[in-house]
Amino acid sequence: MVMIIGHRGARNLWPENSLDGFRRLADLGVEGVEFDVHKTRDGKLAVIHDPTLERTTHGTGPVGEKTLAELQAIRLRDSDECIPSLEEVLDVLGKSDLELHVEIKTDAVGNPYEGLEALALEAICRRGLRERSFLTCFAPEVLELVRGLDPVIRVLASMDRRSAEMLGGLDRAIARFTAIPGCTIAVEKALLAHTMEPFLAALGTEKLGAWVPNEEADLAHWLARPIRQITTDRPDLALAVRRRLTDAAA
Repeated sequence: MVMIIGHRGARNLWPENSLDGFRRLADLGVEGVEFDVHKTRDGKLAVIHDPTLERTTHGTGPVGEKTLAELQAIRLRDSDECIPSLEEVLDVLGKSDLELHVEIKTDAVGNPYEGLEALALEAICRRGLRERSFLTCFAPEVLELVRGLDPVIRVLASMDRRSAEMLGGLDRAIARFTAIPGCTIAVEKALLAHTMEPFLAALGTEKLGAWVPNEEADLAHWLARPIRQITTDRPDLALAVRRRLTDAAA
C-alpha cells in the first residue's frame, strides 16, 4: 500500500501549516504529515513554509528576522490562528499516529539557519518522536549534517528538476543523496514520471516517493506505482482513490 502524506497539513483543505489543519489531518486516517520549520531571530523554531510572511499570513518581512513571540502574534490568512511554534505542532501531532516529515528550510536569501537541525532534533527526541520522524530537505549538505548529528533518525531528500540541475544532473543528484545512509527521496511528479527506472534502480520501492499529485486521475496513477508514498494537498481525495483501487484489486 502506498502511504499518503498530507502536504503542509493538507493545504488545499485547511490553512497550511496550521494547528487546526494538523488536528483535522490526524483524524482523516492517512499515514503521515509534512510541514516546514524556520529558525527565528531569538533561536526558536516556527512552522511556516515560506521564508517571508506575505503569502500565508497578515504579516510582512522575513520569518528569520522576527522573534517567536512576534511570529506567534501574526495571524494566518483565512484563519483565526497564528503561526505555530514547532513545540506546539509536536504537541498536537505527538498525540496522533502520524509519521512526521519535518522539512528544514532556508532563510529569505537561501542561506541555511545555523543550528536549526540540532534544535529540531532535540525537540523531536525530547518528545520520543524520533522513530516516527523524518528530517527532510532539498539540500544534501543539510541531510549530511543531520546524519552526522544523529545516525538513527530517518532522512528524506526532496528533488525536482531545478534541484537536480543544481547538483549537476540527475545521476549526480541521485548518487549524492543515496550516499547518505538510509536516505529516502521524494521526487516532484513531473520529473519522476520520466525517471522511474533510475530512481527504482538506485532506491528500490521502499525509499521512493512522489509529490504533489492532487487531482483524482493523477492520484490514481501514483497510488498504483511501485513507490513508498505520495505527498498531497488533497489527502481526503487520495484516501478515497486508494480505497477504490484496493476494492477493485480485491
